[in-house]
Amino acid sequence: MKSFIFIIPSAVLLTVSIFGHGSADNPPGDEVRKIVFPDTTSYQTLVFDPHTHSVFSDGHVWPRIRVGEAFRDGLDALAITEHLEYQPHIADIPHPDRNRAYEDAVQAASHSDLIIVPGAEITRDMPASHMNALFILDANELYWVPKSAEPYNSRVFTDTALQWPPQNAVKAANEQGAFVFWNHAWWTKDFPNGIPSVSDFHLNNIRDGLLHGIEIANGEDYSEEAFQIALDNGLTLIGSSDVHNLVDWDYQPHKGGHRPVTLVLASERTTDSMKEAMFGRRTVVWFKNLLIGRAQHLNPLLEACLSLHDASYTPKDILTVSITNKSDADFQLRNLSPFGFHDQGDLITVAQHSTQRFMVKTGLRIESIVLEFEVLNAYTAPRKTATLVLQSQIR
Repeated sequence: MKSFIFIIPSAVLLTVSIFGHGSADNPPGDEVRKIVFPDTTSYQTLVFDPHTHSVFSDGHVWPRIRVGEAFRDGLDALAITEHLEYQPHIADIPHPDRNRAYEDAVQAASHSDLIIVPGAEITRDMPASHMNALFILDANELYWVPKSAEPYNSRVFTDTALQWPPQNAVKAANEQGAFVFWNHAWWTKDFPNGIPSVSDFHLNNIRDGLLHGIEIANGEDYSEEAFQIALDNGLTLIGSSDVHNLVDWDYQPHKGGHRPVTLVLASERTTDSMKEAMFGRRTVVWFKNLLIGRAQHLNPLLEACLSLHDASYTPKDILTVSITNKSDADFQLRNLSPFGFHDQGDLITVAQHSTQRFMVKTGLRIESIVLEFEVLNAYTAPRKTATLVLQSQIR
């Protein structure tokens, strides 16, 4: 614990510096840690963390700290999704209104364009397990405990709240037009081997249109089995931090780390547009150095990230060409084209926000160049990598 003594004040100072002067339009922060991906030709790419916690359930920071972290990480949208049934801090922070964390975050972000998405976590054991409901109207309608003359302690509150059937909570969320997704489906509490299976509870809700997405990345974990469940059942792909402590502690952005996020391909930078995109399954997950998505959504993003340019011949008829990367991914590319490279093998790494120049042997001079690559750190299905075609005119 002593190693944390000097970290906590820095987080507090961050909040004071952002919110103490009445403006968060241009908050301070380290530009290097911001998560940056370009817009595609058809959509805006919005960086969204849809699963976080604060002291209003089992998190360890105030909601406006989450907002401050979102600014520093360059997020476009944030949801603080408190456990409705699990309230370990209820004796210290009694809050009968379960919308309180959302309201505090909205107030903290009011002088910025950060989108705060209202949400909550429905918390049960299997077969329902944990689910997040986003774009809700009132979190208080998603759980039920009888009124008590004496304040509940944490254990009794949770035991009582868990008696309300989870199907009631899912139904109540959908009555508010919520987007509901299954959290950390591979959770070893439910599946000790880390391999999830789909229960009748989930299958019935998918069939009835009441369950819309599934996390394939949460915290430090990625589940190719959850990815396959999404593809098999038409579910939206979700990546999230599920952060409870400081983002700096859990993901160490000062050392090059980042929280997992959902990249939402939205028509506009609005809550309604995000909701439409998520129901339309237009998402890509950014986890560690992996981009994961359906081909129809991932491929346009890859094309926006990488471009081929400055192609010209040397006096010895060898083509030189550049690839520029406008994203936070360090792309690992394997050459699939008929042309060999002159100055390296078939594997190229194009670091984030950089340009890689290399030489191509085309034999005879040509007027334009088309190169096809396997993108080794981009998945369109479990263990299936994306392919990318880049082309350029030759000067």
